Amino acid sequence: MTEAKTSPAGGAEAALSRAPALELYRTMLVIRRTEERLAKSHQRGLIHGACHTYIGEEAIASGVCANLTTDDVIFSTHRGHGHALAKGLDPGKLIAELYGRETGVSGGRGGSMHLFAPEIGLMGTSGIVGPCILQACGGAYSALLKQNGCVSVAFFGDGAVNNGAFHEGINLAAIWKLPAIFVCENNQFATEVAFEYACAGGSVARKADGYGIPGIEVDGNDVVAVHQHAQAAIARARAGDGPTLLECKTYRTRAHAEGMSDAGYRSQEELDAWKKRDPITAFALRLVSDFDVSEDELTAIREDVTASVEAAHERAEQSGYPNPAQAIRHVYDESNDDRAATGGIKVLNSPADADAGETRELTYMQATLEALSEAMAEDPGIFVMGEGIGARGGNFASTTGLYDLYGAVRLRDTPICERGFVGLAGGAAMTGTRPVVDFMFADFIMDALGEIINQIAKMQYMSGGRLKMPILLRGCTGIGHSAATHHSGSYYHMYSQVPGLRVVIPTTPFDAKGLLKRALRCNDPVMFLEPREILTGKGPVPIDDYEIEFGKASIARPGEDATVVAIGHMVHLAVAAAQRLEDDEGLLIEVVDPRTVSPLDTQTILDSVSRTGRLLIVDETPAACGLGAEISARIGEAGFDELDAPIKRLNGAFAPTPYSPTLEAAVVPNVDGVVCAIRELLAE
Repeated sequence: MTEAKTSPAGGAEAALSRAPALELYRTMLVIRRTEERLAKSHQRGLIHGACHTYIGEEAIASGVCANLTTDDVIFSTHRGHGHALAKGLDPGKLIAELYGRETGVSGGRGGSMHLFAPEIGLMGTSGIVGPCILQACGGAYSALLKQNGCVSVAFFGDGAVNNGAFHEGINLAAIWKLPAIFVCENNQFATEVAFEYACAGGSVARKADGYGIPGIEVDGNDVVAVHQHAQAAIARARAGDGPTLLECKTYRTRAHAEGMSDAGYRSQEELDAWKKRDPITAFALRLVSDFDVSEDELTAIREDVTASVEAAHERAEQSGYPNPAQAIRHVYDESNDDRAATGGIKVLNSPADADAGETRELTYMQATLEALSEAMAEDPGIFVMGEGIGARGGNFASTTGLYDLYGAVRLRDTPICERGFVGLAGGAAMTGTRPVVDFMFADFIMDALGEIINQIAKMQYMSGGRLKMPILLRGCTGIGHSAATHHSGSYYHMYSQVPGLRVVIPTTPFDAKGLLKRALRCNDPVMFLEPREILTGKGPVPIDDYEIEFGKASIARPGEDATVVAIGHMVHLAVAAAQRLEDDEGLLIEVVDPRTVSPLDTQTILDSVSRTGRLLIVDETPAACGLGAEISARIGEAGFDELDAPIKRLNGAFAPTPYSPTLEAAVVPNVDGVVCAIRELLAE
């Protein structure tokens, strides 16, 4: 049982000498003066969006970050200016970012809430409450895997403590003894909701008891106390003794964000009382009384900091706005497109390619296991996370035998907390490792959707390409085996709408291995969705190493009378239907398998339609706002003159997936339905 304890008001000075104490004072002043300048600039209209200042809380970021090296990483939240500056960010780059200028730390892509400087260990701030906790776990996991002695710090407000990310993240860090420090800046209000109302139990530090880690309550306005306890927590993490939760009690003396009303939820008396406890004023008095610092020295520091911040403001105001041509850069890693060619890796399109070499028959799952095994041997930064993927080898034998080769750190069984370990995986990818998340069923991805869409998919873009996101998210999809509604989903049409994600749906063992090898070497997040109904199907797979490019469809069956574009399991149904029509009626139906739906290979489909004049799209997901609608729109725009009949779609029912075999069969296309749809198309 751990114990929440409050740091002493004094007695910590022995741990801090004069020079570091003066540096702490300077850091606090840099934060204060920068924030005061930004408040003025917001009033002038120089800041185009939100501005959440850190005034009143400077002691926390300064005290914690003074103990960190450049290689240590921090993750922050919407009130992140102070953390960025304390980690070493140039005030000019921060100010320019809020002004939306090209010299800003995020190139004008982020503003107040999205600050990135990985070169100094500032891995990002987020406008969403909670993800920084999970990402810090990921940074710590990278350190654990690399054994580099680094630590990872999450800064968050008291509002995040009521978020699931807090509990999932603290639990993961505790059970794996990750080198992480969780710093709660309890400023008494989550926007305008009081802490004592929102948080049961009345203490953040005591929540550590439930996870068996130290929980320490610190006077967040006492920079020496913060420094001391952060120093101890960081030393504990570096020694391999696991995480610490610090609750730093403080107060923001300005509104939640500049321009917001500050009335109605707190009194002027309360605000005035906290202003009297100003951390900078209090520390200046202690510097004089306990560290033999003169008033002249303090005055000189104040004048120097004020002048430097004003100069930074002037440079930022004079700098230009970003070139609009840059607005769609870095959505994906720009080195991926030519990596295979320059790396000498064999790129194939089908087992029949002239240079495919010798092949052998493998099942779909054997092919993916082989790809993962080869990649893990090649790259020590790859690790796999999921439920039952360790010694058990995965629910679908996706990791069989790998645990014996690589152990628990690289084959990590997880608790049932999809948001937690996906957020962790995002932080790990940001800090130089390559996580593979095995969801078992793709339905379970939905519990982590916020981390995927708001964080993982946007990181490369928001950081201007400085942060890579080499993360593989895999899970089984599709209707069958009476799995019912929570184990039959696909949802790839939803993911294909998300900029930054690659969405892959292999349908043969050849495709499965080649696309998985591609995914495990690229620097983009890849959603790798595996149709459950075809996992045991066999096909030829080359012995030699190879890849398949994203965005390159395959012709699953050539033809000339009509084109069928099918997705996932439906490819096999379409091929079977085409074979029946050839056997019975002599018709030659071409079947196109996109293989990836983001990027989508429109050109191959268009070329096929130009030969056949007719197009049917077969997809087991509902038609509304689906992939078939997107393909129809693209072909209708680019190939209208090539069409001899209206485009036709065959989809699953607009309903959840039922359990009973008779009901299940009624909501998903079958071979007879595909045959009928092709005949109707040819009759147009």
